[in-house]
Amino acid sequence: MDIQTVEERYISRCRDHGALPNPTILSGFFKAEVKKTRHELCTLEIMLDRLKDIDFHPLLDVVVDIEASEIEAVDIYNKSSGELKGEYALLLIRALNNKLRVVDLQDFSLGKDFCRDLSSRGLTCEVLNMRSSHFRKLSMVGKFSRTHTLNLDYSTSLTSFHKDCFACMPNLKFLSMCETRIANLWTTTAALSKLPSLVELRFQRRLYYEDIESYIASSSGNEDGRVGPFPEEPMIDTATLVDQNLISETMLNNLMTVANVMGNPELQREGEESSDDSEVDFSSQRQEYGFMHELTAAISEWSGRVDVHDEVDSGASLSHSEEESIGASSTNSSINIASRYISCCSSPICFKKHYREFMIASLPHLKMLDELPIRKNEREQAAATFSQYFEQLPYRRKAKESVLSILQNREIKESRNLARTNKQKNTYPSGKSQYFYTRSLCAARVGSCPWPSLQPLSCSSSGDEALNFRPRQFEYHPSDSSLMVFGTLDGEVIIINHENGKIVSCIPSYGAMSSVLGLCWLKKHPSLLIAGSDNGSLKLYDIHQLPPNNSGTYSGAGSVTFDDFDQLTSVHVNSADELLLASGYSKNVALYDINSGRRLQVFTNMHQEHINVVKFANHSPSLFATSSFDHDVKLWDLRQKPFLPCYTATSSKGNVMVCFSPDDHYLLASAVDNEVKQFRAADGKLLLDFGINPTGSSQNYTRSYYMNSRDYIISGSCDEHVVRICCAQTGRRLRDVSLEGRGSGSSMFVQSLRGDPHRDFNMSILAAYMRPSSKSEIVKVNLLASSDDTKEYSNSQDAPKSNSLGG
Repeated sequence: MDIQTVEERYISRCRDHGALPNPTILSGFFKAEVKKTRHELCTLEIMLDRLKDIDFHPLLDVVVDIEASEIEAVDIYNKSSGELKGEYALLLIRALNNKLRVVDLQDFSLGKDFCRDLSSRGLTCEVLNMRSSHFRKLSMVGKFSRTHTLNLDYSTSLTSFHKDCFACMPNLKFLSMCETRIANLWTTTAALSKLPSLVELRFQRRLYYEDIESYIASSSGNEDGRVGPFPEEPMIDTATLVDQNLISETMLNNLMTVANVMGNPELQREGEESSDDSEVDFSSQRQEYGFMHELTAAISEWSGRVDVHDEVDSGASLSHSEEESIGASSTNSSINIASRYISCCSSPICFKKHYREFMIASLPHLKMLDELPIRKNEREQAAATFSQYFEQLPYRRKAKESVLSILQNREIKESRNLARTNKQKNTYPSGKSQYFYTRSLCAARVGSCPWPSLQPLSCSSSGDEALNFRPRQFEYHPSDSSLMVFGTLDGEVIIINHENGKIVSCIPSYGAMSSVLGLCWLKKHPSLLIAGSDNGSLKLYDIHQLPPNNSGTYSGAGSVTFDDFDQLTSVHVNSADELLLASGYSKNVALYDINSGRRLQVFTNMHQEHINVVKFANHSPSLFATSSFDHDVKLWDLRQKPFLPCYTATSSKGNVMVCFSPDDHYLLASAVDNEVKQFRAADGKLLLDFGINPTGSSQNYTRSYYMNSRDYIISGSCDEHVVRICCAQTGRRLRDVSLEGRGSGSSMFVQSLRGDPHRDFNMSILAAYMRPSSKSEIVKVNLLASSDDTKEYSNSQDAPKSNSLGG
C-alpha cells in the first residue's frame, strides 16, 4: 500500500470519528513521501506532544494500514508536555509493533503508569531515548529484544537498578546514562553484565577543549541566565573511536543527541519532584554544582590553575614511581585522545576512585567507555589496578564457586578424614585452615548477591502492636546472638530480639528529655548493661529485673546510678567487668568502679580538644584508647597512672572514634571525612590507610568498625548513604552497600554502624534522614542474602542531630 492511500484512509477515519485531521500527522505522511522519492529510509514521524485524545482513534485505526504500507519505519517523539493521555500513547506505540524504530520520550507528562508499563512489558523499538523523573530504581525487565540503543541521559532521579534490570535486552549495544545519580560500582556492573552485546557505555560526555571557552561565553550571554543547549560534537572523530561496522550513523545520532536540559526549567524541576513509585531518592553532591561549574573547573584545571580533583588516589594508593610506571604503559595515542577533552554531565559513579579501571575490568566485552576507546594495554592495566585495589570475592578467592561443589568437597574431605588413623592429627589439608570451607561458602554467597538484603529493624510489643522509636545508639549483645539494645533520642533504652522484632524490655525516659549516646554490655555478666545520656546520667541495668515489653511500669529496680558525667558522649567497660570509662564534650575521662558505683578518678586534659570516644581493650583490662577532635588517638595504661600516653597516633583531621580489633592486635581510627587508618596496637605504627575518598565536608563524621572478627572493616559517614567494606589486611575494597529507601526526597546518611559479632558478613546500620521531623531507624544488612529474600523496606523518615557525638 502506498503512502498516499494510507493518508487518504487516515482522513476518512477522522471523518468517521468526527475529528479534523491532525496537521502533524499529515505533515508526517508528506515527509515520508519526500524521503521515498529521495530513496532515503521511508520513515513516518509521529509527535505525541502534538496530538490530542481526539486524534488517537483515527490514527490507531490506520496502524494496520501503516504496517502493510511502503512506510519502512515509524519514529515516535514526545519533546514537551502534551494533552494526549499516557494510556493512549502506550496503545499507539505497542500497536506499531515491528515497524517501530525510534521512541524518543523527553518529557514525562505521560505519567508514571506509562513508565511502569513500558518498563515491565517492553517495546519493539530499535532505539529508546527516555528521560524520566519517575525512575529511581530502574526496573526494565520487559522484553526489548530489538533494542540496540538506550539513552537514559538526564534522568536525574535514577540512582540504582533492580536485580533483573536489562535481563531481556540481548541486542543492546549502546547505553548512555549521563547526568543521573548512579553511584554504586558493584550493583551497576552487576546489572550491566546481563547485557551480552553491550559494546559502548557512557556515564559522562566529553567536550573538546578548544570549544569550551567560546561555549561558556555564549551561554553566559543568555538573557535569563540559564545555560543554553549543548553544542554539537563535530570535533569528535567517531571513525577513529568506533568500529564503523558496529555503529551506524543513525545509532550515533541517537546516542549522542543532547536535549536542552540545562535550559529547560521543567527538566530542572524533575529532580525535585517525587512520585509514589520513588524507591530511591538520595541527594547527590554532584548535583549541587551543575554543568557550568564543571566547565569552569575543567578549564582552570587545563590551564594549570587548580589541581586535578577527580578521584585522586590517596592512602593505600600507588607510590609516585609506581603510578609513573603504570602510566607509561598507556600508548601515546590513548593519552592524547583523553587529554583533548574534558568530562561534563557526569553521573556520580564517574567520581568513584578507579571508576574507569573498575568498569573495564568488570565488563570485558566493552569496547568504548565515556566516548573513549578501550585498547588492549588499557584493559591489561585495568585488570592490574582492579586486582590491587578491589576484592572480587571475599578472602581473596579468585573465582566464583558453586555452593553445591563446595559442600560436596567438604563432605568428601570429612569422609576421608574419618578413615584416617588416630595417629594423623592434622585433619585439614595443607594450606587449608579449619575456616576454609566456611569462608568458601561465604565467598560464594557474597559473590552471588550484588544486591544484599537490607531490612529495617521493626519493633513490636507482645501483642504485635507496632511501636515507633527514634534510635540514636545501639549495640549487639556479646553472647546472645538474638539480642540487641538501642537507646533513643528521647532517652528510652530498648532491649529487643532483633531476629523477630519483639521487644524484651523497655526502660522509659524520666525527667528532662535526653539522648542515649553511650551503651555497653558487660561481658562476664551478660545480663548487665551500662547506659549513658547526653545530660550526664549514667546507669547500670539488669535486664533480668526489668519489666517485660513496653509496660511503662519500670520502678528503677535492678539499676545502679553512677555520678553524672556532663555532656557525655561515650562509655565503655573493661574486659574484667570491674571498671567503667566515660568521655564527653570535654578533655577529661572519668573512671568508675562498677561494683560500688563510685567514681574513682577523673583524668584531666588528656587531649587538646574534647574526647568523643573512649574504648577499653577487649582482653587487657587496664589498656584503653581515646580519640579526640585534636587529631590524636592515644593509648593509655591504668597501671602506669595515665598522665602520659603509651603513644600517640595522629590523623590529619579530627578523630570521631577509635576501636580495638577483636584480638587487640590493631586500633582502627576514624577521622572526619572518610580518613580511616589502622594502627598496630602494640606501638601505634600506621599499618594501613584505607584511602577512602573525602567529600570535602568538615561535617562528614566517619565511623568504622570491624566485621568478621578482624577480617574486614565497615565504614560509613553522616553525609553519605553508602557503607564501604574493606579487607582489614590489604585495604582492598570488597563492596559498597548503598542504603535504599522509599519516600519523597528523603536523603539518607549513616549515623552509626556495627558488625554482627555472631554472623559473618552481617551488620546493622543506624540510618538517619535529612528532612525535618523524620525518624531514624536501624537497618540490618546481610551480604549473604539477596534483596529478593526480604521485602524491600519503605521509609519517609529523617535526621536526628548531634552527628559527631558518640560512636
